[in-house]
Amino acid sequence: MYVGLSADILHSGHINILNIAKKYGDVVVGLLTDKAISSYKKLPHLNYEQRYTVLKNIKFVKKVIPQKTLSYLENLEKVRPNVVVHGDDWKEGVQKKTRYEVLKYLKKTKGKLIEPKYTKGISSTVIKKKLNSIGISSDTRKSKLKRLIEAKDIVRIIEAHNPLSGLIAESVNVKINNSIREFDGIWSSSLTDSTVRGKPDNQSVDYATRIIGQNEILEVTKKPIIFDGDNGGRIEHLPYMVRSLERLGVSALVLEDKKGLKRNSLFADQTRANQDSINSFKKKISLAKKSTISDDFLIIARIESLIFGKGINDALKRAISYSKAGADCIFISCKKKNPKEIFNFSKKFKNTSFFKPLVAVPSTYSKTYEKDLIKNGFKIVIYANQLLRASYPAMLKCAEQILTNQRSLEAEKNLMSIDKILTLIDQ
Repeated sequence: MYVGLSADILHSGHINILNIAKKYGDVVVGLLTDKAISSYKKLPHLNYEQRYTVLKNIKFVKKVIPQKTLSYLENLEKVRPNVVVHGDDWKEGVQKKTRYEVLKYLKKTKGKLIEPKYTKGISSTVIKKKLNSIGISSDTRKSKLKRLIEAKDIVRIIEAHNPLSGLIAESVNVKINNSIREFDGIWSSSLTDSTVRGKPDNQSVDYATRIIGQNEILEVTKKPIIFDGDNGGRIEHLPYMVRSLERLGVSALVLEDKKGLKRNSLFADQTRANQDSINSFKKKISLAKKSTISDDFLIIARIESLIFGKGINDALKRAISYSKAGADCIFISCKKKNPKEIFNFSKKFKNTSFFKPLVAVPSTYSKTYEKDLIKNGFKIVIYANQLLRASYPAMLKCAEQILTNQRSLEAEKNLMSIDKILTLIDQ
């Protein structure tokens, strides 16, 4: 008997399915991997090994094997079951195609599909919502980014510059082809952190202030966070920043190989900016990595060679060196309007034995689709400043309309109602 399960939160409905399957013979469970689950819904709370341990100790289950895709076909060919058991809830929605494939296979093998009625009053989705209302531990949150990188073709991150924009990043989603598309995590940008405080993006907002602001976002969200650490400041202070971020539940720290007073990479004039030496920056990466408490906190090395016009070979040399020094991911910075240069870099880097997952920030090459980033070896895409850039013109237009009309009625048609905005916040 074959039963396909996610089993993230095991409940009476799952036990009912397994009990019914056991009546027909030995039960083999195809346990969906994190990658298979992430292909159509959120990353599960429990990782594959944790879910495997639970299932293999259930008396109705003879064997547990990984199911690597939403499709059952690969495992059905291996197991050759007489019977497949699944609740009748898969007749609609994203698994409708999977059900059709199973029926087609069983017709060929003269097997049987048993579909017990969906157990009412119990749902993993409802249970997860209740758990989410309780909150998330810093360790669970911190580990999610690493799991997402392993499970997804690309991890989609968007900037949040305050708790309200963090709630948008947390909750916004669209339904496309029966699957939910959403952002996987949040980018804490030094640019937007400075801008909302009316200060230039040159580290004039100190790390302590930024970390306090970060904690406010952490209080109202549950998704993993990547922190933009600029050049990390003085090397002597770096361990304290790493430990503070990790203790809060941040998932990753990005360090860029610039030195001295920061100048934003998007400026055309970089004459007053300087790139750090490879050896000096390697020491920062190595120290940051040694300062982490667990392997779940990632250190991402940002390479500025293309910004300084030093070319792909210099970027490649640095990527290899930073990878050797312990960087978990490589962020290749670029301000050109097309991704040709970073794709050439990724092609060369992939052919080395020091390849690490790549990070893209398509602020200037915004025409580039995520599918093209995936094809070229990128694992994380960061939409680094769009929410802030969207808010400013909207606020400006509203203020101008109120001044022009000496009342707020004309501005109201472009505004969200107070009722709607309050639904973002737990009351």
